[in-house]
Amino acid sequence: MGDITSLISDLKRAGFAISKPLEKAMQKVSISDFSDYDCTEFYHDRPVLFIETNQGGSKTISAPHMIVTLIENLELTSGDKVLIFGGKGGYIAALIAHIIGEKGKVTMIDPNQEIVDYIKIKLAMYPTVDCFTVDDFQDIGDSESATRVLITGQIENIPDWLTARINVGGFVIAPIGNTVKQNLLKIENQGDEFFETDLGSVVFGPLNIEDSIVQIPSPEELASMIENMVETLFDIGIILDKERNQMYDLVAELRQLPDDLTPPNELEDPMESPMVKLLMETSEIYERIWPFIFASLQDEIASYSGDNDYSSSTPHRDFTP
Repeated sequence: MGDITSLISDLKRAGFAISKPLEKAMQKVSISDFSDYDCTEFYHDRPVLFIETNQGGSKTISAPHMIVTLIENLELTSGDKVLIFGGKGGYIAALIAHIIGEKGKVTMIDPNQEIVDYIKIKLAMYPTVDCFTVDDFQDIGDSESATRVLITGQIENIPDWLTARINVGGFVIAPIGNTVKQNLLKIENQGDEFFETDLGSVVFGPLNIEDSIVQIPSPEELASMIENMVETLFDIGIILDKERNQMYDLVAELRQLPDDLTPPNELEDPMESPMVKLLMETSEIYERIWPFIFASLQDEIASYSGDNDYSSSTPHRDFTP
């Protein structure tokens, strides 16, 4: 088992602000209560798996630095009503429940019934937390409003039924964008309009576990994925002009391949796939950043491009899968 005190100290040294209420909550809530998998990596600032499906879908609890970023940006106070869209194993809901206290309320919703059932069990000892599927929640009506809304997975836009629940003066924190690149936005209900604040570039997996099932991309899909990822890596300084230009050459070559190629996994010898051959031939170009690209196919990367990062001597890395 890891040491939560050491983890908190590491995060603070890395420049992540952790308020006293959040620190107390992190000391009280054990990650192992919300995942049946090995949680050792959590204490090295890595996401941990909490559920897998027979179809190949999986969901994780975010890395601690991302959890801290999300919760601190919610600006929680005692008595807040918080709506969380996306289960995260129930861990984030438990932390928030401790922070807002007995007069507060957490409503957790998720598109997947299996995840809701899982989280209900994990949060059974938290009387101020309710869990619903999206369909069940929408059936409640407009009575369930919130001062804070947290969306914990990639979403292209916030649905109207959700924005309608945000009280005037309240706001939503959400990773808005496509499956490869998003911006963490704070969107505040100012009464007559919603005001956006960009908190930085992030890469989250999809909200729905069914959308996390990894599919072999077509050449065009892989080209678009690499293109978007390269821009993200360039924007935050992980790659320089030379590497970016080389990756764009690879993108151009991928787009010259027929888009209706037989997927490699359907061939008797996957290495005979023209797309696989191209990737093998050009591997030196992208070898250093391939882990980032590959991770974008997975459930979640959960990175925050804040001003402060861990030094190279610490276990944290941006874009850690």
